[in-house]
Amino acid sequence: MIIVNNLTKVFQQQNGEDLYAVNDLSFTADKGEIVVLLGVNGAGKTTAMRMLSTVLQPTTGTATLEGYELQKDPQNVRANLGFLSGDTGLYARLTARETVTYFARLYDVPENKIGDRINEMADLLDMHDFLDKKIDFLSTGMKQKVSIARSIIHDPPVMIFDEPTAGLDILTAKNIISFIYKCKEDGKCVLFSTHIMREAERIADKIVMIHQGKVLAQGSWEDFKEDTGLHDLDDIFIHYVNSISGEDV
Repeated sequence: MIIVNNLTKVFQQQNGEDLYAVNDLSFTADKGEIVVLLGVNGAGKTTAMRMLSTVLQPTTGTATLEGYELQKDPQNVRANLGFLSGDTGLYARLTARETVTYFARLYDVPENKIGDRINEMADLLDMHDFLDKKIDFLSTGMKQKVSIARSIIHDPPVMIFDEPTAGLDILTAKNIISFIYKCKEDGKCVLFSTHIMREAERIADKIVMIHQGKVLAQGSWEDFKEDTGLHDLDDIFIHYVNSISGEDV
């Protein structure tokens, strides 16, 4: 599971002022649960995800992933984590098989197990037809499947999805959502960020609303409806923004 306690990231701007990209963020995500970080672009979702993946160091606060602290044990955090974003960042000259093999070795998957694991991923994601094609010749949907495979080749208990459907066509996006449900069914802890209200409404067990780096509210869809008396997530989100700013979004 993931436990986040008062996580904060401050960047210094050119004018010398501090920019709080993430400000005192706290939440939990349990096994077999899909938790959605929901906020407009620039709300701090990606910065939060990058801290949890150990790419960025927090300014203050901490988090644990499967019992391992970000700052004290980043290697074990990464070993228990699969990370997927909308930006595939794949090396065009490698084949899909070579890409996944490379990441399997990075994650210390035993050499005699790599072939079997790749076949399992190919079965799961319907990749057999393009396993030995170079990334440069794959469609966007195929590339996203390769990205998923490289993220889960070590069978991590925690999955983080940073706006993974951004810019994808409807069929590819549907495949991603189906895979997220599969992670939940397998008992994995899933953290998913999006700015798309309908996407959050559809998949979340719990929603953590973020605005300007801070948590607006968190709870289930039913919690929000009961708290606000509203039944549309767009309206509920704006209600919480207005409650702290007094302004319309």
